[in-house]
Amino acid sequence: MAETLDELTYDYEDEGVLVRKEIDRVVLTKGGWATIMFLFQELDRQSGKFRAPKMAIVRFKKSKGVYRKQSSFNISSEKQARQIAEVFEQWYPKIRAAMQGADEEGTDEGTGAVTGAAEDADEPEGDDSPAED
Repeated sequence: MAETLDELTYDYEDEGVLVRKEIDRVVLTKGGWATIMFLFQELDRQSGKFRAPKMAIVRFKKSKGVYRKQSSFNISSEKQARQIAEVFEQWYPKIRAAMQGADEEGTDEGTGAVTGAAEDADEPEGDDSPAED
């Protein structure tokens, strides 16, 4: 059981054989709910060789001093990873436009929904840094 983020690993052994090995990791968020992105390989049991690397985004919750896996999402191919990145690139201008609309026009107090934001607004001018909560 891992008490710190440094102790968490994506390595997995089955009957004493390493069947999933962690190659790299990036901690995306820390705290009671931590998110870590892992680069890993899985063992092909027939050939005894590790397959092409995959990525996983794993969410951990710290409870009673110990991190426990809550959910994960595996990115199984380069094609899928590039599709996800492409969607992020398409959505962030929309997110910035919606946030700009919320700043200018407010939100619906009952639902918290952004009101008056244009659906296909061009990317707003200004700071390219991500918005902070």
